Amino acid sequence: MGRSLSFLDKSFWLAESEASPKHVGCVQILEMPEQACASEYVRALYEEVKSHTKITPPFNCKVKTLLGYPLGLQPFKHMDMDYHVQFHITENIQDRRQLDKLTETLHASRLDPEKPLWQFIFLHDNTSRQFVIYARVHHLYGDGATLVRWFQAGYTAGPAEEGFTPVWALKRLRHKRKHLVRWRDRLFAVWQGLKTSWQFFIIMLRLLMKLVRINTHYMPLPFSGTQTPLTGQVRAGRAVTTTDIDFAEIKALARRTRASANEILLCVFDIAVHRFLKDHGQRFIRPLYTNMPVNLRKPGEKTTGNKIAIVPVELAHGERDPYVRLRQIIVNHRIVKHAAQKATPGAFKAYTITIQAVSLVFEWLHLSDFVKPIANILISNLPGPKEARYLKDSKLLACYPVSTMTPGGGVNITLMTYNGTANVGMVCCNRHVKDISPLAGYVHEALAILAQSLDEPGVGIEDIGEQIESYPRSVIAE
Repeated sequence: MGRSLSFLDKSFWLAESEASPKHVGCVQILEMPEQACASEYVRALYEEVKSHTKITPPFNCKVKTLLGYPLGLQPFKHMDMDYHVQFHITENIQDRRQLDKLTETLHASRLDPEKPLWQFIFLHDNTSRQFVIYARVHHLYGDGATLVRWFQAGYTAGPAEEGFTPVWALKRLRHKRKHLVRWRDRLFAVWQGLKTSWQFFIIMLRLLMKLVRINTHYMPLPFSGTQTPLTGQVRAGRAVTTTDIDFAEIKALARRTRASANEILLCVFDIAVHRFLKDHGQRFIRPLYTNMPVNLRKPGEKTTGNKIAIVPVELAHGERDPYVRLRQIIVNHRIVKHAAQKATPGAFKAYTITIQAVSLVFEWLHLSDFVKPIANILISNLPGPKEARYLKDSKLLACYPVSTMTPGGGVNITLMTYNGTANVGMVCCNRHVKDISPLAGYVHEALAILAQSLDEPGVGIEDIGEQIESYPRSVIAE
């Protein structure tokens, strides 16, 4: 039995090309048990994992197409486990910069569209007590919330030498679709469709009103982002860097500033990206924008696939005080949250599909260099396990998510909280910028100066390339 795909699921297949693969990956750093032999343990674990050939959906499914259009997922009988589970010897596995470079190479290639769309690649140097699994899964299988849920299911709360099952062999509950049999159900479905269509019309109308400056207090207009060396037509090749943030510090700052953890992160990444782009000669006459994923599931809902909306949020501009920049972002963020709460999930999903479809057309026609991007940064925050997890008897030390590129480019920043730490993965197209490792350092500096500014109001960030319009001072101001 195959599985149907929503249009949002299908969009990740339709948007894919050799230059812009649409899988998401994660770099999992693990530590083998103390008694294990470093030169034998990882290969033995790899052989054991690869022996689990009873694959469960969707990991045993390939995409069924008609003239290139995806119709759904269908079971694939001849699984090639040598393709899906691989083992590679590398140099010093604990060299973080070298690992990032290796991730760039692995992440830039496309998954074989004629096979189920996933891979697990074991990496080791035959001497270290640490090893790495780079795992990647196509985005049409699910969004971040779905993939993290699957990821957690493949790990245990303590070491387990027996009874270990990898994530692709785990049994999952199937959610049967509720068939509409009563006329009241059909009438309700029609009503919901009309309500979604009306609210989608209202969203577009309010954006039009903002465009003509009738009512500017609404979500940002799409395609208002600033063109930078990181935006434009997405080409083959990726630049990747990873880092860690103490998430307890983020939550403490959020409490002190009456902000959310996401708003603290938006402020920190905004300052860091400004500093990084200034190093590459960028000047800013307007704020940067971030694409904000919104989970449209109800509390406790565990549906698979993609059930998200992605909407732009305006960041800060024109202020050297980090705290004032944070307040700007809080206001702008909550304008978007208020708009999302006033609309149905279906309406926001339709809005996401509409603007992403337009950006996809620009990418197909190779026009992304000539139009403004929807946003400059995509920031996702995925809640992961709160305690340490184990893969068989190996302890998971960190898990860095590495996402896909959206049409129009920019930098995609994804963090997953794990065991009190935020593991951060950052990726961009390496067309103009070959190395984004300095961005990780700027993130830590921005976090430190934001925390310092709360106790020392005179503290400000250095010049980050913003050009501020000057206005005549009034008599009252004098």
